[in-house]
Amino acid sequence: MRRLWRESISPYLGWLVLAVICMALMAAATAFSAWLMEPVVNEVFIAQNKAILWPLGAAVLATFLIKGLANYSQAMLMSFIGLKIIADNQNRLFAHLTRMDLAFFHGNPTGRLISRFTVDINQMRVAVSNALTGFGKDLLSLIGLVAVMFAKDWQLAAISFLVFPLAALPVIRLGRRMRSVTADTQEEMGLLTTLLEQTFQGIRVVKAYGMEAYEKSRIGGIVAKILRLNLKSAKTRALSSPIMETLGGVAVCMVIIYGGTRVIGGDTTSGAFFAFITALLLAYEPMKRLANLNASLQEGLAGAQRLFAILDTKPAIVEKSGATDLDRIMGRIRLDDVRFSYVAGTPALAGATLEVPAGKRVALIGASGAGKSTILNLIPRFYDVQSGRVTIDGKDVRDVTFASLYAGVALVSQEITLFDDSVRANIAYGRAGATEDEIVEAARMAAADDFIRALPHGYDTVVGEQGVKLSGGQRQRLAIARAMLKNAPILLLDEATSALDTESERQVQAAMDKLMQGRTTLVIAHRLSTVTGADLIYVIDSGRVVEQGTHAELMARGGAYRRLYDLQFAGDEQASRTVRVAEA
Repeated sequence: MRRLWRESISPYLGWLVLAVICMALMAAATAFSAWLMEPVVNEVFIAQNKAILWPLGAAVLATFLIKGLANYSQAMLMSFIGLKIIADNQNRLFAHLTRMDLAFFHGNPTGRLISRFTVDINQMRVAVSNALTGFGKDLLSLIGLVAVMFAKDWQLAAISFLVFPLAALPVIRLGRRMRSVTADTQEEMGLLTTLLEQTFQGIRVVKAYGMEAYEKSRIGGIVAKILRLNLKSAKTRALSSPIMETLGGVAVCMVIIYGGTRVIGGDTTSGAFFAFITALLLAYEPMKRLANLNASLQEGLAGAQRLFAILDTKPAIVEKSGATDLDRIMGRIRLDDVRFSYVAGTPALAGATLEVPAGKRVALIGASGAGKSTILNLIPRFYDVQSGRVTIDGKDVRDVTFASLYAGVALVSQEITLFDDSVRANIAYGRAGATEDEIVEAARMAAADDFIRALPHGYDTVVGEQGVKLSGGQRQRLAIARAMLKNAPILLLDEATSALDTESERQVQAAMDKLMQGRTTLVIAHRLSTVTGADLIYVIDSGRVVEQGTHAELMARGGAYRRLYDLQFAGDEQASRTVRVAEA
């Protein structure tokens, strides 16, 4: 709670003070309306004083007008504070998550992270608004009404409040149960969001394999859990009502019996008694809200606890204190005896050593899982090596700033990432301020300009989530155009042309050949025909470099590269013969 106050609420202390002033005005008006019951009963109904009617009516109208305006003002101020807290924490959480390393995202499902932005932070807002309103409006109103009660008859007031401390223990226990149930509910909501996202993104596979019923049962199971938890939450919250109603009935019963006896005995006036009853009944509602406040507060604290757990998670990869910029990048890349594992005990790289000369085109080949993509991930420091070094121009990538490192590298992966935005925005992603001519030229070099202009809105066409409105080849060409526009001195290409047809691949390859001139390019390719012209080829096997050299050198050596080459081209020849037979 202290942290919630310090990090989320205290920046709006001035607005909060203003809201509390409005709450105090409302509380005073509420208490004064109860006070007015004495002259209403004594002067109007008993003494039948006609002269006091208009002044008393005006006082009642003014009281309710002040109460209404004060209530509106505090409600708007509290809404502003609550909504600003949501916005601040969402921005803060997003900024924190963007600093986290890839391993964090691989270990935390997307839906669970999204639920922090939606469910948890919103629970915090409700708790903060309810808590501040409760401790402001309701508590001040209660204090004012209790003051009226003691002013009118302190003995009755003491009797009335004798029973309410009995409610403290069950209300506290209900609050603890509420916090536990809320935490479980929020966890299940995160699982539901993750499963929905996976199902919707993989809907083609779901339909192709006829798994609609299976996915429906999985969703149904989680929904059933959430239903049970929500019912348990509603039951827990509702339990405070019979407790407060029973205690309220006991208090009113005692007041009527004892107070009525005092009025009949002439110890107090009817007006004072009615004013007291009015104050008691008016105090009953804020008292119930304060009793329910603990449940709402515990819900919000459960959300805050989950939010702070994420915010307290430190990224495994951080910028070194005193890191320097990677200036005037020539592009010489070197891995020295690098060892790395995604999972402990299963090495992805086991002492890999290789060098990519500046301005040269270097290819990495090998079987799937050999460690080629891992090498690419280590260069822009998506992961940190567990031993050894990765250097660019002799500088360890762990000693340079993230901004300068990322600025010097362009990546095109076989896993294409496009955003639900226009074609233009997707190409210009990563290079703010790019001109229209530069964007079009990059698209033209990637053999994408023709199909872009054929889209319904050309470069303004929105591509959909992950580019769902485009074909695989079209998505790949946009990703290549994006890398071309960035014009970085180091290019990392991970199967960059894998989804292109023969004609498009020829066009893109010609453009990429021009782009690679004078730049350091590291290429991963399974089709060896695309890397035969590389300046240097490394053969990776089980996380190690087993061969290196040019295409001609490796072919002459007759080792692992020659075996891969012969195997692949033998397979291509067999496929060609099969096609010819089928056509015949």
